[in-house]
Amino acid sequence: MGELQIRYSDKSVSPWGGMYLLKEFMDRSGIFSKLEELDLPRPGSNAGYSPIEILQGFWLGLFVGASRYVHLEWLRGDETLKEIFNLRRFPSQSTYSRFFHKFGQGRNHRVFPSLQHWFFSQIDVGSLSVDLDSSVLTRYGEQEGAAVGYNPSKPGRPSHHPIMAFVSETRMVANAWMRPGNTAALSGIEGFLQETFDDVLKDHPIGLVRADSGFYSQAFLEWLEARDYSYIVAVRFYENLKYLVGGLTQWSEVVPGLEVCNVEFQPLNGKKRKYVVVRKRLDTFPKAAGKRLFDDPTYRYSLFVSNLRLPAIEIFRLYNGRADAENRIKELKYDFGADNFCLKDFFATEASFRFSMVAYNLLALFRHQVLQSGSRLSTLRAHCFAIGSWITHHANQRVLNLSVSKRKRSWMDGLFAQVRQTAPPYRFVSEKSK
Repeated sequence: MGELQIRYSDKSVSPWGGMYLLKEFMDRSGIFSKLEELDLPRPGSNAGYSPIEILQGFWLGLFVGASRYVHLEWLRGDETLKEIFNLRRFPSQSTYSRFFHKFGQGRNHRVFPSLQHWFFSQIDVGSLSVDLDSSVLTRYGEQEGAAVGYNPSKPGRPSHHPIMAFVSETRMVANAWMRPGNTAALSGIEGFLQETFDDVLKDHPIGLVRADSGFYSQAFLEWLEARDYSYIVAVRFYENLKYLVGGLTQWSEVVPGLEVCNVEFQPLNGKKRKYVVVRKRLDTFPKAAGKRLFDDPTYRYSLFVSNLRLPAIEIFRLYNGRADAENRIKELKYDFGADNFCLKDFFATEASFRFSMVAYNLLALFRHQVLQSGSRLSTLRAHCFAIGSWITHHANQRVLNLSVSKRKRSWMDGLFAQVRQTAPPYRFVSEKSK
């Protein structure tokens, strides 16, 4: 066939033409109008970037695969994407840094609960299942708040230790706080709970709260009970609980190798509550989660406390739904760079982290309303967003040309039609109401 000739063109071509789907969806959601109402840092002159321009650039960077601030520079030469989003220009890395460094504790508290409350007020869903979790974000510099604490993947490395609340029915983040790396799971929990339930989710009934063993404490359970929330919380195997479990004899077999037991227990500093014990035979479930007790090679045990009046196996199954929160954390880290966008100042890092959560929620809403699919962002990039495109002008009209094969065009037309039909409130039908 011969050697390929090389030619150059001045035509502005973008690899991200499919992002126009997301642009139309974001416009229809009303989020930019909400951002205008918030206490966001404003430019000092007309030539400066507006906060909307900066946040659009930041979110677009996340959607196309940026995982560090330097990666946001990828967009600066994309004239077509700039025109798709009606932006004068994309900010530089230093502009993002200056913008987020204008966020302190007070501004974060004024901006994010209001923004997240507005977001969830657009959603029509029944009672919510809220999953509480924390994660470890390893750091490699001298960022404020980075401290040596529990870090299973990088022992001895400084880290941050954020706490997050997820809504199971919508697969979205209700709230997220950044915390120093040497804090425990319960550090600052009361303030976080109040902001999550009293501000962000105050318009929605709470059907169930689930949390892992890091949150287990009498004060935490009493806070939930004072609000009359149903809960299932995993329990740490303190010595008194180990011996309690070791003395149990009334086990009920659910399936071969899986047994459960109900027991009432009153710790010294608390009241009597219902505890559920689950044990799995390792020869039947070799990858079973849980803890081995008394060097017993036969079983792994799990322990939960709950105020639900349900059989033990149903409580165990309900708690297992919390595992989806772990999937959300992995997606935030791998697809949204949640563990990499870090700045020198602690509250600047928290601001960028929490705006990443908003981007995640926007994409989750887009997936639900438009694609009706739970596909990860990496899949959406390949199938929806990564489309070669260029803009032409004819008779005072702009035309976005998308390089799409004939067999895929009807599918794309269907997506654009779906976007144009979306409007809040966005309806979610939970499994419980089906």
